[in-house]
Amino acid sequence: MEDYQKQNPEQLRLKEAKENAAPWKKWGPYLSERQWGTVREDYSDNGDAWNYFSHDQARSRAYKWGEDGLAGISDDQQNLCFALALWNGKDPILKERLFGLTNSEGNHGEDVKEYYYYLDSTPTHSYMKYLYKYPQVAYPYSNLVETNRSRSRTEMEYELIDTGVFNEDRYFDVFVEYAKAGPEDLLIKISAANRGPEAARLQILPTLWFRNTWWMEPEAEGPNLGKLDSPQGSSLIRAVHPLLGEYRLACEGPGSFLFTENETNNRRLFGTPNEKPYVKDGIHEAVVHGRGEAVNPEMTGTKAAAHFMVEVGPGETQVIRCRLFKAGAAEGPEESDCFGPAFEEVFALRLREADEFFVSVIPDSLSPDEGLVLRQALAGMLWSIFSGSPGPWTGSASTRTSCGTRKTGSITMCCGCPTAAPPASRSGPWWGCCPSAPPQWSIPKHGKSFRGFVNRRFPSTGGTGKCSPTSPRPTDRG
Repeated sequence: MEDYQKQNPEQLRLKEAKENAAPWKKWGPYLSERQWGTVREDYSDNGDAWNYFSHDQARSRAYKWGEDGLAGISDDQQNLCFALALWNGKDPILKERLFGLTNSEGNHGEDVKEYYYYLDSTPTHSYMKYLYKYPQVAYPYSNLVETNRSRSRTEMEYELIDTGVFNEDRYFDVFVEYAKAGPEDLLIKISAANRGPEAARLQILPTLWFRNTWWMEPEAEGPNLGKLDSPQGSSLIRAVHPLLGEYRLACEGPGSFLFTENETNNRRLFGTPNEKPYVKDGIHEAVVHGRGEAVNPEMTGTKAAAHFMVEVGPGETQVIRCRLFKAGAAEGPEESDCFGPAFEEVFALRLREADEFFVSVIPDSLSPDEGLVLRQALAGMLWSIFSGSPGPWTGSASTRTSCGTRKTGSITMCCGCPTAAPPASRSGPWWGCCPSAPPQWSIPKHGKSFRGFVNRRFPSTGGTGKCSPTSPRPTDRG
């Protein structure tokens, strides 16, 4: 009992999760950074995962075996997902996911072309912090592809900073923070800081959606999102899932909502009719191209976003607050009081508890700076935990096989779904949908601690256009 009392709050949460006393790990950063261009979504005859499902298709094409997003979270079965979308008014597409080069486009192979940082996370994800650097000018998608493709293997890679989009520090630092008031009550804070010399506009879209699992059982009861009447000062989305139950997403302020379906836009991609009038890229079409008819006026669907338009002065920060929680839970908030004083108190408490936890696990032999490096390295690993649905297993435990395991001369998928059987021409150990070990780009999740604080360093231009690598400001950690 004495040892139990000596444990700090995060250690107690870990103990409760391990003993199934409280589901502290039910919600976490379980979305992949990149679901497009992976073997998990590859049904090609020749194993060309990059071209079978491209980044350009990702905004319009429903995934089968997982989801991706910016600073995203989901439940541990990845049924209900939340992530950030952004638009600066100049990009050709809504920024919903990271962009990078495919294996054939990069002069040194595949490579993500973004600047983002995993700043903090506790093991139960009771507190998390993420930073994404978003240019205020149009993102140079074609420039990056064409220039890198034209370079030889002996030449340096052409990076995002080299394009000039960060000149004069004309970009937003977009921080996304999560704090758990309870195991199924997640407080969300999105802070957009303008680092540039002039005021700039930004559209912020906290997005909630269901992973499309109904493609396997189209006649079964499906999930649904809908707008709820809400108290003054906030907006509410109701999320109902046959297995997960009922949740609410509350967003502070009178922002509007956009609803569509997480369904493939067949007309855009394949020139065939759409099965439903509203499709995955409906929110993109409404925001970027002003096509209001692309979203559902009935305010219902399987993908929805709150739509905030802000103008941020030079050196200023605008904050959007949201809350995702299980409906009707005894420990949950009152829907009329989601953003009271307790909201910021929970954030402050969870950050103090995170500090206390890391003091207990970081060796005393490390200097304060070395301790921060280790803490952010651990954040990179904790943010990289992935949880996807393996689908319906078939057979008994003794006959289950992993992706790549040969059985009676053929490849057996780990999901065992007969509708997703590999093409007859495919063979070898790489085909399958193994959600327990996805790539975070080209780096496996257990190696991504380096990416959290080294490869994502942002070269500050200082207004000169010349690079000098710097890490995020010390205050950015929290």
